[in-house]
Amino acid sequence: MNGRIMSWTRVRQMLRKEFRQMLRDPRARRVLFAAPIMQLIVFGYAVNTDVRNAATMVVDHDQTYESRALVSALTASGYFRVTARSDEPRDLVRALDRGDALVGLEIPRGFAKDLGAGREANVQLLVDGSSANTANVALGYATQIVSQWGVDHGPGVAALAGAVRPGVDFRVRAWFNENLESRVYNVPAVIGTIVLLMTLLLTSLAVVREREIGTLEQLMVSPLRPFELIVGKTLPSVFVAFVDLTLITAVSLLWFQIPFRGSAAFLLLGSVFYILTGIGLGLFISTVSSTQQEAFMSMFFLFLPAIMLSGFMFPIENMPRVLQYVTYLDPLRYFLEIVRGVFLRGAGWRILWPQALVLAGMGALVITAATRRFRKTAG
Repeated sequence: MNGRIMSWTRVRQMLRKEFRQMLRDPRARRVLFAAPIMQLIVFGYAVNTDVRNAATMVVDHDQTYESRALVSALTASGYFRVTARSDEPRDLVRALDRGDALVGLEIPRGFAKDLGAGREANVQLLVDGSSANTANVALGYATQIVSQWGVDHGPGVAALAGAVRPGVDFRVRAWFNENLESRVYNVPAVIGTIVLLMTLLLTSLAVVREREIGTLEQLMVSPLRPFELIVGKTLPSVFVAFVDLTLITAVSLLWFQIPFRGSAAFLLLGSVFYILTGIGLGLFISTVSSTQQEAFMSMFFLFLPAIMLSGFMFPIENMPRVLQYVTYLDPLRYFLEIVRGVFLRGAGWRILWPQALVLAGMGALVITAATRRFRKTAG
């Protein structure tokens, strides 16, 4: 078709040239298709806030069956590992000071007697807070285990002693991520960051590379119109981004066993909007940069804040109010809400349509801006 707007014949020739240039180098193929899988595997294991086998020191002044049962409940969970025991509280403090223990548990004398009398039995839990995130996770695990042990065993001990222990039957259950595994929450987010990185990397160097090697002028004096050149530059990147998305999603499901409870069709639709937004941002960077080095630095200047403000690493609600407003400009924020909602909660269009529409609007806006910028610089 030869029309005013676009000739598919010229676009097809441009696509052939771009695919050949992109895939002819075996090293480039490994970067485009193997690197995202390796990144997902590495990040999937590395970005893990779970606490396993935390070094624990126990000071048991009671030395009863009940106190030993409480310690066994902690170690049976797999979250804690007793590395030292002592009768002196100062040894517990010294172990925390030296970093020999992350958690310290002190059980006072009379623990079993208080349980048997139906009274509240106290234990002291000390956590090394120098690593705040690890300390919070370990404290949460220990608190839940000790509380549940008290609910399950306290009334029984009191009944055996002939006392009635009033209280509340407190039971906790987590929805969507029953075992509270951080990997289940983080791996879908890693998918979003890798896709954004690949789309920015593919397109931010596209136009500026042609300019540096001197072929952009040749393309501009050819019959190709600016819009046809933009389409020819972006469609191969869209194809590669979708292949990468498919590969890393398959790895998430088959390797990491991440649950997928939602609609694949809606995830695909949201991914289309997200990929177009990333490609538009990369293309805009390419049109305002003079060298590949400048484009590369500009890409990371955009990429790193996008991760920080997306809610991937830090809750948006904990950020200062001004930064919370800035996060509304981050496309990664909306895609993380989509991918986590689809994977973990089984959410679909009825719940996540605002995020999908925002990504669609962002994609249309940045691609339009990049096209106009390219026409201006090319003219």
